[in-house]
Amino acid sequence: MSITVIKRDGSKEEFIPEKIVVSCLKAGATVEAARKIAKIVEARLLEQNVKEVSARDLTKMILELLRKENEEWYRNWIVFDRAIKRRKTEEELAK
Repeated sequence: MSITVIKRDGSKEEFIPEKIVVSCLKAGATVEAARKIAKIVEARLLEQNVKEVSARDLTKMILELLRKENEEWYRNWIVFDRAIKRRKTEEELAK
């Protein structure tokens, strides 16, 4: 069964657990913790028989698990995420 992620701009893409791992690693998580978080998120979605999930809901799930693992990784994710959103907004304004 495939799960579709509805991104903030309305576009859709396939759910890829490896993307969660990469994001967690960027926040400072260990490989083991990042893989664990990705597996938990995927298992929850499959358990609930979810066909589509918003990027926002996915992020909430990841952040909740990241915070349980390590407060610093959680804060790093928030800072990193805000910087990316700011850059996207600036690029849109520059067009």
